[in-house]
Amino acid sequence: MIHILFELSITRIITVYFVQGALFVFFLYLAFKILSRDKKRLNIIFSLFYICEAIGIFVNFIYAPITVEEVVKVLNFLTNFFSFFAPIFLLIFNLILLKSEKVINEKIQLVIITSYGVALFMMLVLTFIPGVGVNMNAANNFTPHWELPFFIYVTSVFSAFSIIPTVYFSYKIYRQFQDEKLKKKWKLFILGCIALYGFIYSLFISNTLNNETFRLIFAVYGLILSISASLLIYNGVGRQIEQ
Repeated sequence: MIHILFELSITRIITVYFVQGALFVFFLYLAFKILSRDKKRLNIIFSLFYICEAIGIFVNFIYAPITVEEVVKVLNFLTNFFSFFAPIFLLIFNLILLKSEKVINEKIQLVIITSYGVALFMMLVLTFIPGVGVNMNAANNFTPHWELPFFIYVTSVFSAFSIIPTVYFSYKIYRQFQDEKLKKKWKLFILGCIALYGFIYSLFISNTLNNETFRLIFAVYGLILSISASLLIYNGVGRQIEQ
């Protein structure tokens, strides 16, 4: 195992095992805090955001030292799938707050989750198409390099299903609050979402540019932005739903 780690680039080791390792522990800690108080449906939905992010990171730990191209690509897909899938729970959380659980019932939630899941699952098909998907081989040290069509597809799906509706409904909720303390808390949630989306977009760009220097800078910047986003989102609403 130690020999394999030495074969990884220093940038990859820092990014995967230090930066993402810290995020893995942090996400699980926040999910535990949310669920430890109450396991009502709203808490579960909110915690699933952090749990999915943690699963994506865990899969990344597994495939980072592997050098079988097909296996690496599938595991990289799973990492991306769970990481990009996680924010859909923020959207559902918003919709429930805005409309109530009676309106946004389990059937509607399942339709939203399934639709987004199917759209993201298409990444696996695109991944293996030459000139369209993801390049991960010995030549680039098994670091993911996205082709432009893949970048456009993932960015479009993520923006349409997650970013645009979440920001829109978050703003609608903010406008409905009359209490200044609640508005202040909800601002933290919105800022957290924006920081999260900034992090994910930066990841998209980093994977597409495939520049070692940019990846190293992103490793440090990404850690700060991810923790900041997670804390802002949690402090915005997480503490309240724990009570």
